Amino acid sequence: MVKNERTGEKFMRLRAMAKINLGLDVIRKREDGYHEVRMIMQTIRMYDTLDIRRKQTPGISLEVNLPYIPCDERNLVYKAAKLLMEEFQIQEGISMKLTKAIPVAAGMAGGSSDAAAALVGVNRLFRLGLSQEELMKRAVKIGADVPYCVMRGTALAEGIGEKLTPLAPLPNCYVLVGKPGISVSTKTAYENLKLNEIKKHPDIDGMVRDIQKGDLHSITEKMENVFEPGIIEKYPVIQEIKNFMEEQGALKAMMSGSGPTVFGIFDDKRKLFAAAEALKKSALAKTVFAARIYNPRGGTEDE
Repeated sequence: MVKNERTGEKFMRLRAMAKINLGLDVIRKREDGYHEVRMIMQTIRMYDTLDIRRKQTPGISLEVNLPYIPCDERNLVYKAAKLLMEEFQIQEGISMKLTKAIPVAAGMAGGSSDAAAALVGVNRLFRLGLSQEELMKRAVKIGADVPYCVMRGTALAEGIGEKLTPLAPLPNCYVLVGKPGISVSTKTAYENLKLNEIKKHPDIDGMVRDIQKGDLHSITEKMENVFEPGIIEKYPVIQEIKNFMEEQGALKAMMSGSGPTVFGIFDDKRKLFAAAEALKKSALAKTVFAARIYNPRGGTEDE
């Protein structure tokens, strides 16, 4: 618990961390309209913060630092908190404050991670005693990426993204994030994806083997995202950012998720920070962030 120095009030603070996709393949479109995927997911130390506290009056109140983000049931944080509070018939209310740092509509699971933080927070605040696995089962009702955001770390995601296999931690490396001044919805990414025209699918199984071996260079060589061609055709700046990062020393740069965010993997911290400064000066990216990868030591911790 954290204490507000001004009011003396205690509240819980959670970090909702971003994810990147080291590999992303779309297998087929199912009859129910969902797409089956195979992805390698990785958490990075770029995060939103969620402050959560009890209040005497029933109900949920949510405050967000960005005016264009809804604070009602349209927000996944609200939806996640409501799901647990209704299931366990919690009579007290909660007050939540979300401070966004992960870019919105960026392919980094910001909203899903915020929802995961709300599930973890409500579980702890009211001592519901749910295990990580039990939280993940409920998380899929909020969104396909939410179970992964509860688990975090390095994982293989299959199905619609909800079938998760934890993998060995990614070898120590650094990530440069660059988001151009555009937003791409997942819906747009799928509309631009021509499944029957995918000439080469990412070698997801090969990546899993390389992760088990701890071979960072082989992992980065296999990094691919089937959404890239369609999105880059529409927004060439994504390719420009990729090229720029690799010129600056990234082992490989790739678009994350449905885009438009680009990330580059670095094995040298000095090159990472030099590349971050150069990318800021280039004006190719509106948001530039240098981060380490994150692998939990077990459980859904906040560090």
